[in-house]
Amino acid sequence: MRRTTQVDVKRALVLTATFSFLCCCSKACLLPFLTLYFRHLGLSPSMTGIIMATKHSVTLVWSPAGGLLSKRYNKRRLVINCSLVFSAAVVLLLLLLSSVGTPGAQSSTCNTSDLSSGSGQSEMNVTPSQMLPTHTNLVILTSPVSEWKLGPVTTPPNRKDTDHSEVPVSQGNSSEVPIISKTSVQHSTVSSLVNAARNKRSVITSDRFEDKQKGSSEFLETIKEMDIQNQLFYLTLIIVLVWEFASAPLEWTADDGLYEYLDYADASDRHGSADVWGLLGAVCGVGGAGLVVAQLSCHAAATRSSRSAVHFYSYAGLAALALPVGVHLPLYLNRKRDRANGLLKGVQLVHGSPHALLCAFTIVLVGVVNSAVENFLLWQMEDHGSTELHMGLSLALSLLSQAVFPLLAGRVSKLLRPGRVLVIGAASLGLQCFYYSFLWGPWAALPAQVLGTLSSGAVWWAVRIQCEDVATPGAERSVRRVYSSLCLYLGSGLGSFAGGFVAQRFGVTWLFRGVAIGIMAWCACLPFLQWKAPRQRRINYSRLLAADASEASDSESEPERDWLDKAMEDDRGNNNYERRIRHQN
Repeated sequence: MRRTTQVDVKRALVLTATFSFLCCCSKACLLPFLTLYFRHLGLSPSMTGIIMATKHSVTLVWSPAGGLLSKRYNKRRLVINCSLVFSAAVVLLLLLLSSVGTPGAQSSTCNTSDLSSGSGQSEMNVTPSQMLPTHTNLVILTSPVSEWKLGPVTTPPNRKDTDHSEVPVSQGNSSEVPIISKTSVQHSTVSSLVNAARNKRSVITSDRFEDKQKGSSEFLETIKEMDIQNQLFYLTLIIVLVWEFASAPLEWTADDGLYEYLDYADASDRHGSADVWGLLGAVCGVGGAGLVVAQLSCHAAATRSSRSAVHFYSYAGLAALALPVGVHLPLYLNRKRDRANGLLKGVQLVHGSPHALLCAFTIVLVGVVNSAVENFLLWQMEDHGSTELHMGLSLALSLLSQAVFPLLAGRVSKLLRPGRVLVIGAASLGLQCFYYSFLWGPWAALPAQVLGTLSSGAVWWAVRIQCEDVATPGAERSVRRVYSSLCLYLGSGLGSFAGGFVAQRFGVTWLFRGVAIGIMAWCACLPFLQWKAPRQRRINYSRLLAADASEASDSESEPERDWLDKAMEDDRGNNNYERRIRHQN
């Protein structure tokens, strides 16, 4: 951009707000419901945790690296447009994956008759209003193949249901249930049950399958010998890797280009308005997606094989709408700011302050807790009868509550220091997680979302104040990114990896209780550590500039004083010489 180019700040702000709104709205339509889709495919909690941990790890590394490369080669607009196109295309590949006949799969069957059903049913007697699979699938899979046959039989009148031989279907076909015995199984006319039986038989036979083709490679033989669930896991992992590789540089690259454009126009203080529009877009995305999916008819859901497909189509559609805005985004490349305000500079500033290090470790723990909530909260809600409507409205309320705290920040800052606000915010997040472990109905998670005002709003307000205390002039964004990108994604990756195995071993309920106890224990120790940590004296740069100016004036006055003294001495010498001449005459 040349200096003679006229800068239209209003147009830049409108395009920035529109782009931020569409991008955040598209992400909110899919990302909160992504792990729930993995559950419907039949992936276990540990597999889901590994996939999400890999996703956060790619974002942690590739997001700053992609932004740096796009800036170095001046390809920001190309990176933004390609990221929108390829991320929207790759994510649709997840819809090509078919679910497996394991507990958790086929749980997205259509049911819109009762949106307020509770969790009063037991695990072995599940009503059609519940969207969960029963444990009957486990009984079928663990039994020997030779003992089961398919054929029409009649159930003895004295037979009881203690062996879990009945599987509930839908309300419309409540009379047609498959009766499973050691001799035969009643043939059902429901096509979904036939497909489920085929999937179950394929799972059983795939373990004993041996490849007899000698010309195939070892990799292909390994893939063929895997069971269906492991094949599905690796395919999902590969697709998520490619998807995150395409979408990770988008936010970082666009934010850098827009900020440098506004900074070029001396309007960098107005760059924060994009965050507000992004938050509103996320609220509209998560709430709207949940509402649309909940209102779909059974016929529309059946034709797309899963109502979860609406989330993917919404993501791709909004990304396509953001593409024309991305083409006209006002971007500017300031190469002089590359070294002075890099991410390494922010890491050095945080490393040099004990209070900043305590804040960074707190954000890592916040990322661990957030990963548990983001990955498995919807699982917990679904276990208690919640539908996409309950989930979407709960998450939308949580995002709205985060926007309330900046309105209260002025009063809170007069009562509490930023360090105390950080402790209260992290403790509120732990309390919120502890509440999630005691859900009892579809709407039970809604009251806890109000705590998002403290758990998220207060934490990031305290982080912003900490950035202002630590950062040198011009490095505020770099320090802020150390917290919001590096520390947060590091905690999210670690939390997703460990949380998946904890949920697999102990259950989602104990996962929430464990992370809640962990972060609340840290909050109990944090005030003492803040008190013992040495507080560095904040440098007043205005005083330094004034001192430099006074020293410069003093240094300039000294030569002038020396010149004046020398001139006066010369004048005195000349006067004395004239007096001597006159006296001699």
